[in-house]
Amino acid sequence: MIDYIRDHPDDLTRWFLAHVWLSVLPVVIGLLVALPIGWVASRYRWTYPPITNIAGLLYTIPSLALFIIMPSIIQTKILSPINVVVALSVYTVALLVRVVADGLNSVPEDVRAAATAMGFKGIGRFLKVELPIAVPVITAGVRVATVSNVSLVSVGALIGVAQLGSLFTEGFSRNVMSVVLLGILLCLLLALVLDLIILLLNRWLTPWQRLSGPPGREIPENTAPAVDPAPKEVAAT
Repeated sequence: MIDYIRDHPDDLTRWFLAHVWLSVLPVVIGLLVALPIGWVASRYRWTYPPITNIAGLLYTIPSLALFIIMPSIIQTKILSPINVVVALSVYTVALLVRVVADGLNSVPEDVRAAATAMGFKGIGRFLKVELPIAVPVITAGVRVATVSNVSLVSVGALIGVAQLGSLFTEGFSRNVMSVVLLGILLCLLLALVLDLIILLLNRWLTPWQRLSGPPGREIPENTAPAVDPAPKEVAAT
């Protein structure tokens, strides 16, 4: 493994960077598409079952089969990385639609009513009230989608898209398991780094969670300031 790293630094760097953008870009695209669809499923409750059912069916499509048929659908070349981006964007949308809808449904009705009373309506209420409250739930889904994409991107090596999955095909063809192990370790490293970035982004987007104490924390009784119930008499002059 060490010898391979020393002999192929350029290839490893190029494959790692390719794996990064092939994993991250579909998450960004999928989230942007899933937000309005999830909002519709949350706003109009009768659309929730069909939308989430269709999303679930899309996620069951085998990734290799989708990579293979994607060029005939979007008219690209078989070796184009765009095929991987579009296919993984479909998977991300399928995964995040239910998450977005459930996150928006978790917003308490009294909060919606208070926001409406303060003048927030429609898109304004969605962007400034409902979406920020739903961020922790949505972030949990984004973490799952990101880690899943890091794994699925490697399947693209079977159709000739160069990234860390190329270490699997090369190691298998040469029967060098250390190269395969290197690919696994780099994928794990990338997944951990991306997951950490998402966690930090979630903390930045939800500052109120840092200000509030941990669940169940109570103020000790002896910390409350003592109050003398008896009023003090004014001294006569």
